[in-house]
Amino acid sequence: MKIVSRNEELLREALSCIPQSNSRTSPSSYNKLIRFEDISAAAFKIQCGVQKTPCMYSRLSKQYGMDIYLKKEFLQYTGSVKERGVLYLLTSLPQDQQRKGVIVASDSNFSMAVAYHASELRIPVFVIMSTSTSPARGKMCREYGAMVISYGTTTKDSQTHARRLAQENGYLYLEEEDSAVYLSGLGTVGLEVYEQVPKLDAVIFPAGGHCGLLAGSAAALKHLNPHISVIGVESESFPVLQQSLKAGHPTEDQACSNHHFYGDVSGLCFGSNSLQLTGKLVDKVVAVREEDILISMLRLLEYERATVDAEGAIGLAALVAGKLPELKGKRVAIVICSGNLELHLLQQCIARALALDNRVCRFSLVLSDCPGDISKLLEILAREEARVLDIKQERTFVTSELFTVKVTCTMETRDKIHAAQLRNALLERYPTAAWTER
Repeated sequence: MKIVSRNEELLREALSCIPQSNSRTSPSSYNKLIRFEDISAAAFKIQCGVQKTPCMYSRLSKQYGMDIYLKKEFLQYTGSVKERGVLYLLTSLPQDQQRKGVIVASDSNFSMAVAYHASELRIPVFVIMSTSTSPARGKMCREYGAMVISYGTTTKDSQTHARRLAQENGYLYLEEEDSAVYLSGLGTVGLEVYEQVPKLDAVIFPAGGHCGLLAGSAAALKHLNPHISVIGVESESFPVLQQSLKAGHPTEDQACSNHHFYGDVSGLCFGSNSLQLTGKLVDKVVAVREEDILISMLRLLEYERATVDAEGAIGLAALVAGKLPELKGKRVAIVICSGNLELHLLQQCIARALALDNRVCRFSLVLSDCPGDISKLLEILAREEARVLDIKQERTFVTSELFTVKVTCTMETRDKIHAAQLRNALLERYPTAAWTER
């Protein structure tokens, strides 16, 4: 597939500013500057190995006052857009290196994509993971076909061990970076979105430290139509990309977290190629709070039946937070790039999001320990059409007068207005009721 466009100048201007750099993942011949022809060539080469994911009109459109189309990259086999760059990278390796094999050292989406596609291509693949890695991640990589080795207590330990094994055995040590081959594979998302949604006004991508998807797709979109706005979204807690763009070079945010909730959103900025492309071609980078990401995850689960992680939900979070008012009435595509959230985190995230969205609330009050008082409370709750999720009674450690009971209720409400109505009704009957703030 090759799409011809008259607009070449903007992409060439961006590429002219990108210095050559040494690639960790491939010989120097693979580290050329990214061109639109590279992206279209990648699309042709990987078309049989990755899903052409749907870009569908969303029911969320009415809620946010714009036509929203969701590019569902979490439907890839390993649940991540990283498959595109990984597959093109692996198929571009020399045959002798493919015979020797590759090795990675992390539990990221990148490693899972390498494990799966290397096995499919019959390339020997080894994944080194620290002992602190979630057992589910290791199990998944084994099921994809990789040889998983547990080593060291930190990611740094496993990376050092992987490099040593690569040197001793002739494996190619792969680490996610911004070589032209990898960026070209990721940039195929931009081609597909342009093809699937006519008359686009804007496309929203996750950003953060690993901004290869944003940079590669921006190169494709701006080549095809320079009037399409390309917007990146990162976490307010880890504004790595904004700091790097301001400094003019990749920076390390000392606040970066290793918590699995954030994934690549909180990663370090990994290359000057992506940074230069982002600086030249991306129209805007905004930051959102953790609360907005959680509510975005809830919206996608409720309206789209899509279970995604923070990286997958962060694009929609910019609309949830009201950070892009200029898109009202426009046609907007959002790339939902990842759905690899661990089950124990999913439960915590949804529970927290329901509280933030005023869908679950809690209050405490002290009643006299007399027959019928609890029934009167439940009558009020039923009249307000609030559902009781949990109710607890405490008598022993109540510090008020004797023969009283402290009642704590967890309630399900429809929305913020319903929660406020319930609160007013309770305060009218029980002035001392204490509402647990979220």
